[in-house]
Amino acid sequence: MVRIDVKPSDPADEQPTIGLIGMGAMGTMYAKHLAEAGWKKISVCDRPEKFESLKLTYQDEPAITVHRDGHAVSRISDFIMYSVEADLIHKVVAQYGPSTKVGAIVSGQTSVKTPEKDAFEKHLPSDVHIVSMHSLHGPTVSPVGQPLVLVPIRAPDECLKFLENVFSSFRSRYVYLTYEEHDLITANVQAVTHAAFLTMGTAWAAQRYYPWEHGHGHYVGGIETVKVNIMLRIYANKWHVYAGLAILNPSAKIQIDTYASSATDLYKLMIEGDAKGLHERIYAAREKVFGVRPDEDGCSTPIFLTEDVLDQFSIGKQSSSSPSERKTPLINSHLSLLAMVDCWARLGIQPFDHLQLAATPVFRMWIGVAEYLFRSTERLNAALDVAVHDVTLRSDDLEFVVAARGWSQCVAFGNFELYRDRFERTAAFFESRFEEANRLGSAMIKAIQDSNGVGK
Repeated sequence: MVRIDVKPSDPADEQPTIGLIGMGAMGTMYAKHLAEAGWKKISVCDRPEKFESLKLTYQDEPAITVHRDGHAVSRISDFIMYSVEADLIHKVVAQYGPSTKVGAIVSGQTSVKTPEKDAFEKHLPSDVHIVSMHSLHGPTVSPVGQPLVLVPIRAPDECLKFLENVFSSFRSRYVYLTYEEHDLITANVQAVTHAAFLTMGTAWAAQRYYPWEHGHGHYVGGIETVKVNIMLRIYANKWHVYAGLAILNPSAKIQIDTYASSATDLYKLMIEGDAKGLHERIYAAREKVFGVRPDEDGCSTPIFLTEDVLDQFSIGKQSSSSPSERKTPLINSHLSLLAMVDCWARLGIQPFDHLQLAATPVFRMWIGVAEYLFRSTERLNAALDVAVHDVTLRSDDLEFVVAARGWSQCVAFGNFELYRDRFERTAAFFESRFEEANRLGSAMIKAIQDSNGVGK
């Protein structure tokens, strides 16, 4: 094996050959950051039909060599990263794994580690090492300060130290987990969070309106800014980023089903006019998740940004320039947040346990807006009052419940093509706003991270 302490500044003949199989968004991100760090021998490949276009992309990057397929990459690389769709990991490793260089370290970037581990152990030669990885952020988010999970499966400590050294330039925060721990935590951190935003998008698309433009702009400002921007960022990504995590992770299926069940149960209390039952259930969840008793006010300072700052990142803008003439957005039930905290309480999930360990940027914001609502007795009571007594946005809540149950059923079926069709139909409706949403969303994420010292 190459020296553990090898540096990007060392001569090329002393450096490891780093192989990347799969040059989608995450593979491209890895290639970019590794080349910028100074690693001089990076071998990459994608599907054979993308060979020529990939060569053109990297023709002016001397550190990156494009190969026709994974056999060529596997034969020469000291470290190999499989960055492919989760449902394809068995097929791709079976195809290229036998060509792996003796003594190489093999890793994967899929969001579910159990099938990845099974694929590696089944198809890789016994004389190679396995240390899986997972950057818990999207390709457009800086890796600085973000969790980079390392999952030793079949490797001595020297291999782990080698990877820590190679990826030190990312300035990520290493998190060490078993594959079982990884899959449970990512289900807690990512799967049900994604389900909430996927549901929002599907509900709004079903009504054929942009939530920040409909009527008087009911979903503009403050919490709504976070909801809309993150929903759009998720739908601007590839469907398979979320499908593998949801469908292949057994824990994720349970959580997504529970989230849909929570949304349904709470909506029934709303339409029955059971204010007492809704209040008791939500306040019990509040105490269980946030540790705030029913007779207490949360009294917490905002953990992210003020509403005035969040408003700077809003896609929908108030048309009037005069503050006195601006219409105050309607208070809504925040059913998506009520259902999330109820779901966490029912499953015994303590989201703050994962906040420092392996929180994604989206999860940080989702906890932030949930805490913003639930720690304020005034805001929470206002949402509960609207949920029972104000029918203005009741149709929106109905569409949300229908969408939540639809996504839960889709995941339960375990059909990737059904998931893809459902995702892409919704994405097509919002596609014209993706560029603006990504720009504003990236700025919002950076502002939130800066306010919390992430990456400093």
